[in-house]
Amino acid sequence: MNHPKQVPVCGEEQVGVRAALPGPGRLAKEQPPLARFLLRVSWAGPPRRSTASPVYEQLLRSSDDFVWQVDVMSHGRFTIDVEFLDLRISTNNATEPSSSIWPNEGMVQSVASKSTLGCLSRMLTESIHADVTINTTDGVLKAHKSVLAACSPVFESMFVHDLREKESSTVDISDMCVESCSALLGFVYGTIRQEQFWKHRLSLLAAANKYGVADLKSCCEESLLEDISSGNVLERLHVAWLYQLEKLKKGCLTYLFVFGKIYDVRDEIGGFFHHADRELTLEMFQEVLSVWKPI
Repeated sequence: MNHPKQVPVCGEEQVGVRAALPGPGRLAKEQPPLARFLLRVSWAGPPRRSTASPVYEQLLRSSDDFVWQVDVMSHGRFTIDVEFLDLRISTNNATEPSSSIWPNEGMVQSVASKSTLGCLSRMLTESIHADVTINTTDGVLKAHKSVLAACSPVFESMFVHDLREKESSTVDISDMCVESCSALLGFVYGTIRQEQFWKHRLSLLAAANKYGVADLKSCCEESLLEDISSGNVLERLHVAWLYQLEKLKKGCLTYLFVFGKIYDVRDEIGGFFHHADRELTLEMFQEVLSVWKPI
């Protein structure tokens, strides 16, 4: 890119500004850069004058993408400046274009995220300015009202309205042990370990549904989908129905009827139907009809 470019002009004429763009290579053709730029034209004078274009944001495929009509009469020599405000190139592994002008932009965000997680981890593990006590079935944990409220509309309601939790700064979670509640706080504060998540998936799912932590609920559903087996499919199906997990429910029904695993659980199916919701039983029957169509 010529920057700046001096172009001699003879006589007075209306100026059309065009910056020279080299012929695009194969990569530029497949992934043309997205640029934010403005064009600036200045005349040496006398008197010295200049004018600037609006800020453009567009894909750069050819020189035609740098055209700007300047409605002034001019003579003599003038200079064209192309000022890039940003230049981004999409990559196959990234949904957002990456900046080629500020290549460390993503690194700064990554460092900032890690630093924030480190701070949150210390806040939790060292109870730094903790202002709420959580009572579980077998132990007590400390946390922060602001963090809990930010992740859960239920916790936010507890601490905003004149409820007991607000006045006493205490939350009773009587359906979780201290270990599974620690996993819940680990997810909220971004410090949960994979093995911790796997061990407490069902408890975390129940808590996510109860307290409205949508991201955790989605993670639990995706995880439970990954290891459906004959030994747990009926339990997973019940869980899917209980917490309105459509993907998990569909996965269980497919496992049972499309893959023919219903025969592997025939000893348990009677007890399952005895306690299953009527609508769930109807869905299972409809799934049977859709798979075993008459020839």
